[in-house]
Amino acid sequence: MRESLGTLAVIPARGGSKGIPRKNLREICGRPLIEHAVRAALVSRHVARVVVSTDDQEIAQVAASAGAEIVMRPADLSTDTASSESALLHVLDELAGEAPEILVMIQCTSPLTMSEDIDRAIEDLVDRDADSVFTATSFHHFLWSKDEAGMASPINHEDAERKRRQDLKPQYLENGAIYAMRTAVFRETQRRFCGRTAVSLMPPERCWEIDTTDDLAIAERLMCKEQIRRLGSLLPQDVRAVVLDFDGVLTDNHLFLSEDGAESVRLNRSDGLAVGKLRRMGIDVVVLSGERNLVVAHRCAKLGIECLSGIDDKLPVLTDWAKHQGIGLEQIVYVGNDANDVECLRAVGTGLAVADARQVALRAADGSLRTAGGDGVVCEVVELIEDRQIERK
Repeated sequence: MRESLGTLAVIPARGGSKGIPRKNLREICGRPLIEHAVRAALVSRHVARVVVSTDDQEIAQVAASAGAEIVMRPADLSTDTASSESALLHVLDELAGEAPEILVMIQCTSPLTMSEDIDRAIEDLVDRDADSVFTATSFHHFLWSKDEAGMASPINHEDAERKRRQDLKPQYLENGAIYAMRTAVFRETQRRFCGRTAVSLMPPERCWEIDTTDDLAIAERLMCKEQIRRLGSLLPQDVRAVVLDFDGVLTDNHLFLSEDGAESVRLNRSDGLAVGKLRRMGIDVVVLSGERNLVVAHRCAKLGIECLSGIDDKLPVLTDWAKHQGIGLEQIVYVGNDANDVECLRAVGTGLAVADARQVALRAADGSLRTAGGDGVVCEVVELIEDRQIERK
């Protein structure tokens, strides 16, 4: 569908923000708002290209590191009064090549947006033969206004006939997260609500927009809760083994080299305790690494786990190991961070990428952890398995 739809995702992200200074760089669950938006767009099944429009070099650097293309926005399109539509038109003018059939605007001030929400908006645009789509949630509340004398007047209901909320005519609250448009119609009208407009529903628990610092705190709690629930739901029914890459998973991917040529790495002691917990739970733990450094074998020996190192083609080795252990690939949780982990991430029951994994690994994984490599990755895996076990009881 990527090629047939030719969808371009644009994320507007100005540097200036009066309500929350540097808002687009404020962090939730360890990542800036702009990075959450970029990551959601990149793993969308229908988005072929992700562009961040900004006037700010720091935002540009963070967004580029997350995998987005950057279009620097001129100052006259970056004021408080400049419209988002003007930023979209500027991106279309700046990009070379054939114009995309569909244009999607994703707001980084809605950090709970997921790739499936983006996909649904695009599919609603196509399936309903609409020209534009906006995301919203069902709304079942009584609205009132005040007249000049300060007296209340009903807006969406009749005060003379008080209906139950569920009996009200269906209404929808725009959540400001995603807007999808037929590019040709948008160019002609220069409005995000162009031609025939449809509504794409998002779950209410993901409809949270950042306007205040309190919103940041609430969104972080909601996001962390959702991440734990979602990752836990992806785990195999019966986890028999956890397979770990070494560099970039048990380490932070840095290598220290002494004057005499000896190599060393940084490890997290808490991962050792977590490995012990997995073994007490009856779950096999094995390291599958492309590294040929002896430090891999030494660490595994200290943890009392099997070490398969110096492996260039990991999947055949993993398959043989699982067969020998009498474990199905569907019963394995694999944690990786790089291109040589992709096949394993896709082949097992649940493939997890660490928070700072390369994009190729993030795309291949079923989900990404909140923890970066070397910061206690195995601890988070244990928490997910424990929470899942409690949920099933």
